[in-house]
Amino acid sequence: MRLLHTADWHVGKTVRGRSRFTEHEAVLADLVKVADEEAVDMVLVVGDLFDTAAPPPEAERIVYRTLLDLAHDGRPVVVVSGNHDNPRRLAAVAPLFEQADVRVHTTVVPPDEGGVIALEAGGVPVRLALLPFVSQRHVVGVDELLGAAADQHALQYADRMRRILEALATGFAPHTVNIVVAHAMVVGGVMGGGERNAHTVFEYAVPATAFPASAHYVALGHLHRGQKIAGPCPIWYPGSPLALDFGEQHDVKGALLVEALPRTPARVEPVPLSGGRAFRTVAGTVEQLVAQVRPGDDAFVRVVVRESARVGLADEVRALFPEAVDIRVEPTDRDAAVLDVGLGAEPVTARDQFAGYLSSRDIDDERLVALFDELHDEAALFDSEAIDAS
Repeated sequence: MRLLHTADWHVGKTVRGRSRFTEHEAVLADLVKVADEEAVDMVLVVGDLFDTAAPPPEAERIVYRTLLDLAHDGRPVVVVSGNHDNPRRLAAVAPLFEQADVRVHTTVVPPDEGGVIALEAGGVPVRLALLPFVSQRHVVGVDELLGAAADQHALQYADRMRRILEALATGFAPHTVNIVVAHAMVVGGVMGGGERNAHTVFEYAVPATAFPASAHYVALGHLHRGQKIAGPCPIWYPGSPLALDFGEQHDVKGALLVEALPRTPARVEPVPLSGGRAFRTVAGTVEQLVAQVRPGDDAFVRVVVRESARVGLADEVRALFPEAVDIRVEPTDRDAAVLDVGLGAEPVTARDQFAGYLSSRDIDDERLVALFDELHDEAALFDSEAIDAS
């Protein structure tokens, strides 16, 4: 049985206000091409299909078209929601996609109520334990749903996630290929740079030992860097299919081809995908920057100018790098802060304003910014649901 494992598309993501829809269309078309050429029997899409809880119509068009193309000719596609997705929006279209053999799952439920699904792929019986992203706010309710006692409310997030995984694993069988599909932060994973901080701290990390040894493969989503996690069974993140942030500029982006049989650990092969623009950082004096110009290069460029600020400096840099999305000047005075010249392409976000406020008060605590991210996301989700209900 051959499956294609992908995650963290983040369709709708922009770079300094610049649309990336064309890139996403190209990369996801390449993903469909891989699925067809490799004759995969099943596709797993493990969360964060969208970048925001209220995606624009063009983002929905790209995502939904890709899911249908992946399911061409009856190939099963299984989707779980991530922390960037709006679970209610996805649940609303789930019945429609089910007609095309695309199964969309947004909540954790007991194994016999759909938490573990049985299907056949490539003539091989498969059981999938489904674990969409679970926030700290909802993990208690999920744990109780799966059988936790009321006196265990004090358990930490990781402990509850371990219990949830144990409960889901009871739906596995010895004669099937058993796969966990989970959007989660796993201990030992290396972040790519574009992840939401609030969902990688504050006890959101789950130990790799929480995954059952009876699983032939654990298909993860959440971290943008493709990587294997050491654990009791093969545990993998495919990473995002295209670079989403300057922290990912050295990553090789793609998906994972997985081969599995009952009673045999899965074999995994990374597959690169094309169509996404690269990210590149250049630094130096203006004279040194001239030597780093690459004619015809379409990468998103971050420029760090190591000279004293002067009138016209930003214009000189823009003339060298018309596609620069971030220009900064590092003053020669070591005690001076990094100055962001800016391009005026992206408005100041609420997160930037809050971080600026903390800085003005000499407060340096990333946890506060992370908590703000989580609360802001919850507010955006509430607003989106209110709009949907109106």
